[in-house]
Amino acid sequence: MRLSHGFVRGEALSCIYHGWSYSVSGGCIRIPAHPDLVPPETIRVAVQQIEEAGGILWAAVGQPATQPPQLDELAPLRSLSVDADVAAIEATAGAKIDARGLIRLPEFPWIGLLLAPQEKHTLLLLMIDRDRSPADRIAASRTVESIRRAAEERHREIAE
Repeated sequence: MRLSHGFVRGEALSCIYHGWSYSVSGGCIRIPAHPDLVPPETIRVAVQQIEEAGGILWAAVGQPATQPPQLDELAPLRSLSVDADVAAIEATAGAKIDARGLIRLPEFPWIGLLLAPQEKHTLLLLMIDRDRSPADRIAASRTVESIRRAAEERHREIAE
């Protein structure tokens, strides 16, 4: 059972299936079936650095190369997985990614697309200026859906 299905008890993460508990440093600290056993140091899980910034949880596998970007003017709205690379998304959006990993749409400058390239797709986090109305939020969501579909089509055409 994945630990992502587990639960937090105090300062420990516990497996929902066997109940094994792990400390914040990744070492096993409790095995309920063997309450008198002190778990050996070899029973451990990998830990990752997590940081909250601007309403987003940032995870770094290993040592992070940079700090999370400052996006204080924006609020996260939704995330999507796009079966396309950054270049296809940039071409579809009509704008280039900036140093923060953000694309601002020329026709909707209050919408930001935060991109995280993966092996075969790109994770896209739709960001929006914090003061926008519910109607603007719906429009932003529809806009990013259109961009996703068009970028995936562009990516497929290039791959063929």
